[in-house]
Amino acid sequence: MPQTHHLERHFTSSEVVRDIVIGMADGLTVPFALAAGLTGAVASAGLVVTAGLAEIAAGSIAMGLGGYLAAKSDAEHYAAEQKREQQEVIEKPREEMQEVADILRTYGMDEEHIRPAVEAMRKQPKQWIDFMMRFELGLEKPDPKRARISAAVIAASYIAGGLVPLAPYMLVHSAKTALAISVGTTLAALAIFGWVKGHFTGARPLKSAFQTTLTGGIAATAAFLIARAIA
Repeated sequence: MPQTHHLERHFTSSEVVRDIVIGMADGLTVPFALAAGLTGAVASAGLVVTAGLAEIAAGSIAMGLGGYLAAKSDAEHYAAEQKREQQEVIEKPREEMQEVADILRTYGMDEEHIRPAVEAMRKQPKQWIDFMMRFELGLEKPDPKRARISAAVIAASYIAGGLVPLAPYMLVHSAKTALAISVGTTLAALAIFGWVKGHFTGARPLKSAFQTTLTGGIAATAAFLIARAIA
């Protein structure tokens, strides 16, 4: 009788998707708001492009740096908590063993199996600490390269998103005409981005596309009104 292989598909790149969402969402809305706000003040699309490119450059650097610092903070927090757990395992082994037992009970393990499991863990300090980090504190060991990857992904996503609303100004001489095209392309990009995000994260693509378009559209409108009031 032929055997059927059970294949499980789990999405494991949530951090990368989060970085793309952060960078792309800001990239689509902020440059759009700047370009749209300037459209009422200048007639030439060239000036809008110059200001928009400057904003994209500055925004991508700022967003990338923010992602880098956030990831570094996560790594530093994990290292500090890990050091604390190492000290507690040495200085308060009984209390830590009791915490392991309590955690195992919450997962429904029978009492007769808890003591052997705790004793086995006590003989492997490294695995014991890893267990406490994950199941007591809810912390996963961060990737050492996470900070650099996060900075690069956010910055690249911001640039990619920022070029979408700015592209019509590069192709059309009239700023007002470019604005109308920019609105359409930005909304379309938000919808496509939302659909792709939903597809890869396991959410319903159409629902994700609608939510992303609605949320991004509201954010872009609010930013546009602020920019227009200031310009």
